[in-house]
Amino acid sequence: MKDDDVKRVVKDRYGRVAREAGSCCSSSCCGTAEPREVGKKIGYSKDDLASAPQGANLGLGCGNPIAIASIQEGETVLDLGSGAGFDCFLASERVGPAGKVIGVDMTGEMVARAEANASRGGYKNVEFRLGEIESLPVEDGSVDLIVSNCVINLVPDKKAAFKEAYRVLRPGGRMIVSDIVLHGILPKFIRESVEAYVGCVSGAAEKEEYLASMRSAGFEDVRVMEEAAFSLDCVNCGPADRKILDGLEISEEELKGGEKAIVSMTVRAVKPVTA
Repeated sequence: MKDDDVKRVVKDRYGRVAREAGSCCSSSCCGTAEPREVGKKIGYSKDDLASAPQGANLGLGCGNPIAIASIQEGETVLDLGSGAGFDCFLASERVGPAGKVIGVDMTGEMVARAEANASRGGYKNVEFRLGEIESLPVEDGSVDLIVSNCVINLVPDKKAAFKEAYRVLRPGGRMIVSDIVLHGILPKFIRESVEAYVGCVSGAAEKEEYLASMRSAGFEDVRVMEEAAFSLDCVNCGPADRKILDGLEISEEELKGGEKAIVSMTVRAVKPVTA
């Protein structure tokens, strides 16, 4: 698909997720469409899951970037692909009244849902903006920390996404990203699957290419903090929770090859103080 077609498909699918309150399972679900169980699987504590407004956690992540972000009071945090606002609300508690959290999402339904959640939860230091990661509606050098959870793999131009992240960070600012990456070549049936792209798999970049894109944007001290194997059985999408493997003739060898290629990774990077 062309980049514009990819964005259209992603907007449509995640718009439906927002409207259906998480009934579309993400690639992280591993057999369950219950967002709280997904959260536990990818590293969120019971306190985290209980503290955010109901409906903020849609089970769309593949890691917990907030856990290792070392958020300080008074900081400005930006969440790329903020969805219904789950990570934003967790960050809000950590930055306190003197801090600020900005969530950016390209899906209008997600922004509306996040704003409703913020209003219901009484959050005063969180705002949500409609926009694309490759062209962020955020001022230069205005953010202390960027987080993102299983979103940049949906962006066709990942180099542009990292350049934008670098632009909006203050010198010395940091970025923590959880994402799906590849350790090999995906089988053709996955690479060509629209369902797999929206499920964060076929749009994923090769691991070293992903890290190189961060470095080429100007980031330093790029470090993989966590890494875990992924399974094709975790790729679910659609209101009926239809797996992309259904109806396809796939050999056991192809299936095992695909599973070995897919990895969930959390990476940390820093914008140089002298930038």
